[in-house]
Amino acid sequence: MATDFKSIPLIDISPLVEKWDDPNLAQDDGVAQVVRQLDRACREAGFFYVKGHGIPDSLVKDIRTVSRQFFHLPYEEKLKIKLSAATGYRGYQRVGENITKGVPDMHEAIDCYREVKPGMYGRLGEAMEGCNKWPSDPPNFKDLMEEYVNLCTDLSRKIMRGIALALGAPVDVFEGNRAGDPFWVLRVIGYPVVHHANGQEMPKTETDVGCNGEWISAVPVPGTFVCNIGDMLKILTNGEYESTLHRVTNNSPKYRVCVAYFYEPNFDAAMEPLDTCVQRTGGAKKFESAVYGKHLVSKVLTNFVK
Repeated sequence: MATDFKSIPLIDISPLVEKWDDPNLAQDDGVAQVVRQLDRACREAGFFYVKGHGIPDSLVKDIRTVSRQFFHLPYEEKLKIKLSAATGYRGYQRVGENITKGVPDMHEAIDCYREVKPGMYGRLGEAMEGCNKWPSDPPNFKDLMEEYVNLCTDLSRKIMRGIALALGAPVDVFEGNRAGDPFWVLRVIGYPVVHHANGQEMPKTETDVGCNGEWISAVPVPGTFVCNIGDMLKILTNGEYESTLHRVTNNSPKYRVCVAYFYEPNFDAAMEPLDTCVQRTGGAKKFESAVYGKHLVSKVLTNFVK
């Protein structure tokens, strides 16, 4: 469970990335050190930076560039890929259209999901059926984002193997019928400059993580990604690892871009605490089973201004 922390841990995961499919992964000293760091970060902070992840900096730069180019297009152009129920909740949403805990978010975004074909998950997946709505301008937007998603999916699988070992579980415990066919979500987000009521621009840009009523800044670290625990991992670990409250604010004079990737279980998987984690937390399950797809759909259907 997350405890007091003053900064977000930074973990070099290169040993895990290099040897993730080695049959003797658990016996490797370098991997063991990564596993210990992941375990501590997940318990104490619920957040961590990773370096040595293997995703090229050049691709990350290109992703930021095309995201900015899209958001700087005229509003009418962005509306060509407008999000709606008919698109499976994929596409562009204007500033203030997305809602978090009843409050409109001061960002615009493109929401993307793994493709759901008609009938693929029966009634469970009906709301999410569809293909992603990619803009034609910039022309390389779709190809770059799909390459990025593929690399993030591979990277996430490797990190989850490390987390499996951290929990004392089999290395592939998060694969198979739990996440052997993982769903994913990608949000390309733009944060406009926020002004005071008197029109003066505010002076600071921050990503913050909550800790006992205080906010800890997640200062950008070149060449790293910031990772955080989600609701499903909290259930799987029976609360050993807990998702931590966080927020993104843009109080700077510059437009801010964030491309957030979410690695998820199989869409139709029922998530419940792992036996290993139940035993380590007193022997009783603290959470009921939750079907990931149902959880996602319930969030999507209540996320937007009517």
